Amino acid sequence: MVEKVKLRINNKEIECDKDLTILDAAKLIGVLIPTICFHGHCTANALCRICVVELKGARTLIPSCVVKVSDGMEIETHNQRVNLSRKTILEMMLSTTDLSQSPEILKMAEEYDAQHDRFPDAERRSPQLIDDNSMFVRDYEKCILCWRCVQVCAEDAQYAFAINFKGRGYHTQISTFYEKPLPETSCVFCGQCIGVCPTEALKPKRQWLLELGYESEEIMQMTRKDRNKNTKGPQRTKES
Repeated sequence: MVEKVKLRINNKEIECDKDLTILDAAKLIGVLIPTICFHGHCTANALCRICVVELKGARTLIPSCVVKVSDGMEIETHNQRVNLSRKTILEMMLSTTDLSQSPEILKMAEEYDAQHDRFPDAERRSPQLIDDNSMFVRDYEKCILCWRCVQVCAEDAQYAFAINFKGRGYHTQISTFYEKPLPETSCVFCGQCIGVCPTEALKPKRQWLLELGYESEEIMQMTRKDRNKNTKGPQRTKES
């Protein structure tokens, strides 16, 4: 029998299994805590901190996607302190990352009144687009380092371990080991990393070429080349 605990979320008492996270417990009573890096089929790592909530008695806000419920907890999910934290995180993302193809994050930014120009002196992340295979492109200008792609490539799904983090601090980026082209790694081109990417930093090659204005017949010719070679399509210009 699973042990139950009692706690309060937004002044509403709830009884639930002790193994639930605060995020899941809140859903039981219809309280939706915003998330970005969290994915239901990936291991939660609390990287983005959008899901933070206030726990009575705690000095700092806590990430609801990884912290489990306990008896007597008193949680606030949308008070002034929590909302300000989320707004600031979103403003930092907007200042450094291309979120133009991230409608869910942009909608969240609008809901929290996040200002796009809050940090005008912030350095934009602008690594070169990587087009080293015929299946998909990697546009890390749009990457928010949520770690989903790394996880599904590793223990959460594929066990290929083709990608991981490189660099430190602001210069952290997703990469292959020794920065090798994907065809030279253990990547099996399953596409699961594309499926979990929330910002289209990873995009199918065909979709990318269509967006650049190429016709289907042209795309067929471009992607028909030997997939074991590092074939490259058109490089991104400032306009694209």
